[in-house]
Amino acid sequence: MSGDKPKMQRIEGHSEERFLGSDVFESSGRNLPPPNGAGTVREDARDIDIYHQCDVAVIGGGPAGCAAAWAAAKAGADVTLVERYNCLGGLSTGGLVMWIDRMTDWEGNHVIQGFARHFIDRMPADGVAGPPREDWGTRDEAKAAYWGQRTTAFHGIVQWAPTLDPERMKLNNQEMLLQAGVRIVFHAWAARPLVEDGAAKGVIFESKQGRNALLAKVVVDTTGDGDMFARAGAEFDTDIEEGDVHHSMNTGWVLGGVDMDRWIDWKVHNPDQLRQFMERGREELGFFQTPYVSWRPDIALFLGPRQSGLSALDVDDMTEVEIRSHRLMEGHCRFFRTHAPGFEHVFSLQSASQLGVRHTRRLAGVGRIERGNWGKGTPAADEVGISPSISPKFPVVSVPYGAIVPRQLDGLLVGGRHVSCDANSHGFMREIPQCWLTGHAAGAAAAVAANRGVQPRHVDVGEIRGILREQGAHLSDDIEVAAAGAAEEVAAQ
Repeated sequence: MSGDKPKMQRIEGHSEERFLGSDVFESSGRNLPPPNGAGTVREDARDIDIYHQCDVAVIGGGPAGCAAAWAAAKAGADVTLVERYNCLGGLSTGGLVMWIDRMTDWEGNHVIQGFARHFIDRMPADGVAGPPREDWGTRDEAKAAYWGQRTTAFHGIVQWAPTLDPERMKLNNQEMLLQAGVRIVFHAWAARPLVEDGAAKGVIFESKQGRNALLAKVVVDTTGDGDMFARAGAEFDTDIEEGDVHHSMNTGWVLGGVDMDRWIDWKVHNPDQLRQFMERGREELGFFQTPYVSWRPDIALFLGPRQSGLSALDVDDMTEVEIRSHRLMEGHCRFFRTHAPGFEHVFSLQSASQLGVRHTRRLAGVGRIERGNWGKGTPAADEVGISPSISPKFPVVSVPYGAIVPRQLDGLLVGGRHVSCDANSHGFMREIPQCWLTGHAAGAAAAVAANRGVQPRHVDVGEIRGILREQGAHLSDDIEVAAAGAAEEVAAQ
């Protein structure tokens, strides 16, 4: 194994808007040699025991999966959720991405609600850090400056984008799902979907018990990478902006024993010293990043230097990121202890158990969220959610039901960062609140399909919207949605 520092190149981001400014690094150095395997082996055919039969099988217990399972169970479906790790929450917990992106529009209106709002409302007060409700949407310079340094004010506008305690989030997800009646299966990796006559009928998963089958009327793919729909043969897209932050990976970590208020005060008032500090960090460590706030002022969050040119579908690439990141955690801890105000007594607290993946596959759906529609300000005819836009130049973004429905494959819906959208829209549709949003919609739709005995593509979107409203989601007025549908019909004639 080579211990050489990887060759590093900083890449300038190309996205029109970037909230969490950070270098993106690409390197050519590798810590492991390539594998020497060649040829194939044949696996014996075998019968697989059926573990369980249910209405809705949710594959992946991240933000989208938790929202989907909760929504489907609340709508009367028998739900089983399969999760490969030992906790729920995905990147928001196991990945330590505890910063929850914006759920308000640029006027301060709370547009991502439903599961998201229920979830945060249940969190203990000392596990939530963010601006008070009366400050959402304010352009007050002093408040925007304060919250801007705490990742919840952008373009001079305070937003509802809190930071949450990841351990409390794990428990909160678990208890919400158990109370809703969801069967949770931890330590189980869904290996492939069961497909019959062009429709998903369940999945095969691996665990310490071996291989088991889970049968379901509807499968919801919330793996984040589209593992189920891709292996079932559904179409997908992989295009993304090379060198952009959205096309990078990292492992996050947290450091304890810090004074984040002191650090923030120093970096705000000493920009020249901060630049020198950054350059020294890059010289000494190769990859380098400054911290974000956490839910406590004595804990610093590092989302890990973003490393581009590596694939989260390649096991060697993923291993490479982990090797580098664990070294970088220790290197950052030592560097900050020596050079950073507020970090004199810092210590390594925890590294993420999940790799920070931003993009692999995106569904090619019946519908699509596209950059060209950001400025329209009109709802989709099949709207199942509303997302904040990427900047004040745009109104809110209407999320169509078609974005979670495969073009051909039946029996399956998707939720999370792999919904159907273009590369630009993926930059915000991959964030945790948007994953809650699309997961919530997928779960409600899956319950309707299972309860009605119809394919997901044939469900009444009006019934889905009714369930979403009952569960607290924020949607456009039905009259506006009907008008959008009528306009589409006229345009199609």
